[in-house]
Amino acid sequence: MSAPAIFDRATRRVRRDRARPRYAEHDFLRTAMLDGITERLEAVTRSFGEVLDLGCFDGAFALPGARIARFDPGFGFARSARGVQGDEDRLPFADSSFDLVVSAGVLDQVDDLPGALALIRRVLRPDGLLLGAFVGAGSLPALRAAWRTADGERPAARLHPLVEVRAAGDLLVRAGFALPVADVETLPVRYRTMGRLVDDLRGMAASNMLAARSAATRTHLARAAAAFAAGADSEGRTTERFSIVFLTGWAPDPSQPKPARRGSGTTSLAATLGPA
Repeated sequence: MSAPAIFDRATRRVRRDRARPRYAEHDFLRTAMLDGITERLEAVTRSFGEVLDLGCFDGAFALPGARIARFDPGFGFARSARGVQGDEDRLPFADSSFDLVVSAGVLDQVDDLPGALALIRRVLRPDGLLLGAFVGAGSLPALRAAWRTADGERPAARLHPLVEVRAAGDLLVRAGFALPVADVETLPVRYRTMGRLVDDLRGMAASNMLAARSAATRTHLARAAAAFAAGADSEGRTTERFSIVFLTGWAPDPSQPKPARRGSGTTSLAATLGPA
């Protein structure tokens, strides 16, 4: 059975193409994601020769000495990065093509995230590594609250649902990754107006692209902007929060450490702790 159509794929492609010319003005969130991915990569002792940059945007990710294939849902980003255009849950690459897959800022916008993760595992060679990052649950609380106030008793689909960090870890396991880790980091950003936040979301190709989205009237926009401004501090700025979920998972390989078999321990916890 195919996954339900949560996102409008055509709208997503169009909005990525519209965001591309001014993307450098709004890339702070993906920059934070790539910084986190780089920190995790620096802790890995092995080298990687064949890399897939999944959701490449402007091709900012770099790894000296590696050959990097670029892939993006937007035609403009893919073309400018000399990559391939397509969807993350419909990868065109052969099995065992890459040592490393890096994905920053796109996996929260995929209809079939379990399927996308399973495909990523398949294109990885044994002992290959996935390092991913995306906007997770708990993000944009001020904007969500402003829209709830504006919509009143008739809530509309303004922002897409986001994945909890615990669920992200479960999805790694379901996709067959070994040694899975999912963790979250928070990035606060202060905005003087809701309009500036919305402009950032559009500029990073993260505005509403739900298949069942509803257009906002001028009245709704004015109510939401007023509600957003009501949460401002003494300097007239409202703090918004982005929760970044980071994923780490390895394609299974016999060389990897295995968890100890249950009941195989030779020393009891009580003996280790000693007398009370």
